[in-house]
Amino acid sequence: MTRAVRYIAARTLDTAPVKSLPPGPGEVEVAPAYVGICGTDLHIFHGDMDARVHAPAVLGHEMSGRVVRVGPDTEGWQPGDAVTVMPLRWDGTCPACRAGHRHICQHLDFIGIDSPGAMQQRWTVPAATLLRLPDSVPLDRAALVEPTAVAVHDVGRAEVRGGERVVVVGGGPVGLLIALVARTVGAEVRVVELSAHRRLLAGKLGLATWDPAEQNVPELVREWTGDAGADVAFEVSGAAAGMDTAVEVLGVRGRLCLVAIHPQHREVNLHRFFWRELTLVGARLYDRSDFERAVTLVADGTIPAEQLISKVVPLVEAPSAFEALESGGDVMKILVDCTDEAEEAAV
Repeated sequence: MTRAVRYIAARTLDTAPVKSLPPGPGEVEVAPAYVGICGTDLHIFHGDMDARVHAPAVLGHEMSGRVVRVGPDTEGWQPGDAVTVMPLRWDGTCPACRAGHRHICQHLDFIGIDSPGAMQQRWTVPAATLLRLPDSVPLDRAALVEPTAVAVHDVGRAEVRGGERVVVVGGGPVGLLIALVARTVGAEVRVVELSAHRRLLAGKLGLATWDPAEQNVPELVREWTGDAGADVAFEVSGAAAGMDTAVEVLGVRGRLCLVAIHPQHREVNLHRFFWRELTLVGARLYDRSDFERAVTLVADGTIPAEQLISKVVPLVEAPSAFEALESGGDVMKILVDCTDEAEEAAV
């Protein structure tokens, strides 16, 4: 048996023993070390995804860890290898897969949502989902590879180019990662964020920020761009006001990349899209090349992962960590330590 963090019902999590499955052909058993709590996990916690998530469900998909056992007919891996997991399992036969878009398979199994996730002490996954981590990367920092891959994919979908003016609306973990990745391709970036704590952290990362509660962001963008407007805006806040801002700041033929999950229908200024010939681009998940790029960015320090980690809690304290993130405050990314040693120390 292995201990896991499970979603039971809206706003109810537990930590309980679950059966550990031995790896079968083409599978690997991993000992997760650190697992990040992300916005999607909070959506699950709130009960917003009950139509998709079947309780009791083991959560978690932002992870790092080490191989423990290798199943039959599985080559290239051995116990002790440091790994992260791209948590996608596709069918390979649907129209999306046949068109080359396997990461948005029409029957996608997002591991950690549609099937058991990483927030447990032992986790069996397809070997094809593994990516090797350099030995030089601390495993706590490596847990941020997955959200960094999201940012890499988003910047790619928006086709951000060097010299472009980019506005990121929402300065949470993914928003800051998008800003950092956009900066790597030579873009000039501004982050719009209400939280003073998040703006302070963004500043420490060398990112310029605006407070939409105190400043007129569209006017600031006009001044910044010589009345041209931004080339690209990323909507990462998930709020109606954030969507309005992201549309308003764009210049002629600007691109709006929708990153946040908007569980409710939003009113959008379509006249603005018509008048300025704007483009709306959806961005969901990532492909393997995005993950490989993310590993490099975390490994070489381009993504200062250690500065984004607010705290690390043992597995048995994960339910309270969800509540801390929900309340906001001075937290960015919380990691759950799933190692046996952390579990024993907390009991």
